[in-house]
Amino acid sequence: MKSETNHLWGGRFSEPTDEFVKIFGASVSFDKVLALYDIEGSIAHATMLSEVDVLTSIELKRIIEGLEKVKDEIINGQFSWSIELEDVHMNIESRLTEICGDPGKKLHTGRSRNDQVATDIRLYLRDQVRLITKELERLLNALLDLAEQEIETIMPGFTHLQAAQPISFGHHLLAYFEMFKRDRERLQESFKRINTMPLGSAALAGTSYPINRERTAELLGFERISLNSIDAVSDRDFAIEFASNASLIMMHLSRFSEEIILWSSAQFEFISLPDSFCTGSSIMPQKKNPDVPELVRGKTGRVTGNLISLLTIMKGQPLAYNKDNQEDKEPLFDSVETIYACLRIFADMVPTINTNKDNMYQSALKGYTTATDLADYLVKKGLAFRDAHDVVGRAVSYGLKERKDLSEFTIDELKNFNSLIEEDIFNVISLEGSINARNHLGGTSPKQILIAIKTGRKSIK
Repeated sequence: MKSETNHLWGGRFSEPTDEFVKIFGASVSFDKVLALYDIEGSIAHATMLSEVDVLTSIELKRIIEGLEKVKDEIINGQFSWSIELEDVHMNIESRLTEICGDPGKKLHTGRSRNDQVATDIRLYLRDQVRLITKELERLLNALLDLAEQEIETIMPGFTHLQAAQPISFGHHLLAYFEMFKRDRERLQESFKRINTMPLGSAALAGTSYPINRERTAELLGFERISLNSIDAVSDRDFAIEFASNASLIMMHLSRFSEEIILWSSAQFEFISLPDSFCTGSSIMPQKKNPDVPELVRGKTGRVTGNLISLLTIMKGQPLAYNKDNQEDKEPLFDSVETIYACLRIFADMVPTINTNKDNMYQSALKGYTTATDLADYLVKKGLAFRDAHDVVGRAVSYGLKERKDLSEFTIDELKNFNSLIEEDIFNVISLEGSINARNHLGGTSPKQILIAIKTGRKSIK
């Protein structure tokens, strides 16, 4: 007597699946995220099958009504998920068949779970990219608004985390604007590759049924149709591309987080965050911890790890579909959820940043940040740059011994280093003079920052 086997493929098997194998191989615990997209794809597929006379109009009506009922059960938390049925697709199909009988068994005609899941993931990711882009745009606008408020705020610009040259805080914020703007562009550019329909590829070779893939694509809003059935079901480069873009966004958020953490410390005191974005210490009453940027910095690791996971999952697979691809969903879903949350909280937090302008200004006075301006001044007076570099180096060395900034030198002290220096030097080596002098496209002068902000607003409309 034949043992009870899985009703989905029992004709081929003479033994039931091991109980732990069922659990080990099931994906419904996480791929049920795709449930509504699976139903959307199934309605479109059934509609197309009816139009090419594979399903009758009555069968189509019963299938759609059944799928809508399943959808309501899922939304209302009334749907019973079964590990026995492995995945979201079979759970839905099984429940559909319970509701509408034989027509439910016909829904899978002309498709496989291979092209079905590839379609579901693309439908899901398409929506998520739209939502993520909206949060990214919120952050971009928040950066522009804050930069506009802080155009006149002077701070030290750093290289090697050493004070290098004075800059506007607004200019510094616009650097992040440019990073995140490129991130937005990458998401937009990748959208066409996400928005490509694999449905109709079936298991790997296509189907013998007279399907109309163009019609299915139209119903689902896909811009393009995959042109090779093997590639369509077996590759996940669209998901990997998203994971790569997500990793870049998180890397930029992490860099920004690092600076916010430094700036809000007692050692810098450049900015402060409101209590609503911080926590305290369980033992040290004075502490105010910048938890939000710290968490974002930490979550960067998991998103980057998800990218590596996806690359590793795909690297050794022969064509076409393999069960390995079941492992693509958890890292993808996690990256989507993580990046959305991080962008959302940053877009909320950035407008709340308060600057300590005086501390920023005083810090910019340290470290001889206008030394380059003195060298440039001498070059404009006719001195060769290398000679000017030597003169300023000696002046800085003197300043270190005397504990004086260049702007605190007397004219006589400055002339001791080179006779070309005149009274107008003090307009050059002041923090304001240094910043105003960089009045060119991409520079840190207030005039250029205003132009950059206006250009930035136009670019993200």
